[in-house]
Amino acid sequence: MGKGVSKAVLITGCSSGIGEATARRLAKSGWTVYATARRPETIEHLASEGCRTLALDVTDEHSMQAAVEEVERTEGAVGVLVNNAGYSQSGAIETVPMDAVRRQFETNVFGPVRLTHLVLPKMRAQGWGKIVNISSMGGRLTFPGGGHYHATKYALEALSDVLRFEVKGFGIDVIVLEPGLITTEFGEATASAMAHVQVASGDGPYTSFNATVGAVTKGVYDTPMRHLGAGPDKVARVIERAISRRRAPTRISITPSAKLMIGMRQVLSDRAWDAAMRSSFPQPK
Repeated sequence: MGKGVSKAVLITGCSSGIGEATARRLAKSGWTVYATARRPETIEHLASEGCRTLALDVTDEHSMQAAVEEVERTEGAVGVLVNNAGYSQSGAIETVPMDAVRRQFETNVFGPVRLTHLVLPKMRAQGWGKIVNISSMGGRLTFPGGGHYHATKYALEALSDVLRFEVKGFGIDVIVLEPGLITTEFGEATASAMAHVQVASGDGPYTSFNATVGAVTKGVYDTPMRHLGAGPDKVARVIERAISRRRAPTRISITPSAKLMIGMRQVLSDRAWDAAMRSSFPQPK
């Protein structure tokens, strides 16, 4: 890496959870951090911890352009892009309204893709960069009721694999992180989104199924299963190590729950996996 190369870090979704923890950790370690969120007031506290804060809505073209341009104006380039912003939309595939499906893809897939478009020219010009895509163990396996969320994470995994090959020759690394159970507000937000689907689906063939999906999703965070997870600081530590390594890792599974579930899915046939899922979820019929 040559002299004068920007190592400025742009992180999306910093109002809580993984994004907030990563912004704090990297700023404390001496990285130049631009913490962003859709609502700037939710990240004001990060300014006192050494972060520079910007508004960035990954579903809004002007917002994405403005944020990247500001970092490039000040630093010369975005050195590290952490595509963290995302959420889970649960519910039987037939019951999730299409506007909700589109919002899910805009946030979890199209936003990261567009930000990647925006940062690559200056990364390429300086011959160095890191793109960190926060996927999930849900990008390697599926749970009933999570079809649309899993589809976004599978898409992010595929895009990352292709991008890794395409930009490696320019000195740019692409790193995929696959957290399992992370004890943040993510579970509560998922359960809340699930409640809206239950109301929208009314009394239909998926009513009991959707209710169970919501209960199971929320319940995981209140049962011994949570001990197989970790807090967002764990992911932040992994991100810091990954972007600091000379030879960047390509894919990292994080937390015992991710390693266990991904390992199980690799050895089970489709029918065996479906049978295992029936032990926790009622099959609609």
